[in-house]
Amino acid sequence: MKLKRLFWLGLAWLAFGAGAQVVADPDWKESEAPPPPAFNTKQLIAIDMPRYVTLKFGVDPATLTITPEGIVRYVMVATNASDSVNAMYEGIRCASGEVKTYARYSPSGHWSAVKDPQWQGLNDNLPSPHAMALARQGACQGRSTPGNSVADIVRALKNPVAH
Repeated sequence: MKLKRLFWLGLAWLAFGAGAQVVADPDWKESEAPPPPAFNTKQLIAIDMPRYVTLKFGVDPATLTITPEGIVRYVMVATNASDSVNAMYEGIRCASGEVKTYARYSPSGHWSAVKDPQWQGLNDNLPSPHAMALARQGACQGRSTPGNSVADIVRALKNPVAH
């Protein structure tokens, strides 16, 4: 039993827990993020969230992109019980287990750019658990993007049992 527990803890550590220990590539540079793309709340792919999260989250597949340097960018939409919509334009860097928020969309219908956006670990307290859920449910496959294609990510998100 103890060996089984150690195995699963080690696997979890490899998946995302070691984000802070990843040796940074000194030559890595992020491409400039374009302005937030338009999104459609009618085509969202639901993201499974822990029971304690009261908001419903979904990603618009039309907003998913993978940059040449391996960042998965997307618009994540959060809806509350009264159907009020908030959204975040974000990027996940699977290789380092990090997320960055570039802009936020308010119920008033406007994007606001985040001043000086910074990469934060997916396990940090500040990012919402939605980014970790997206990474685990299809945006990342370990420390890489699945098959390096948006179609592969969409397929994984739509078929959570298959991955």
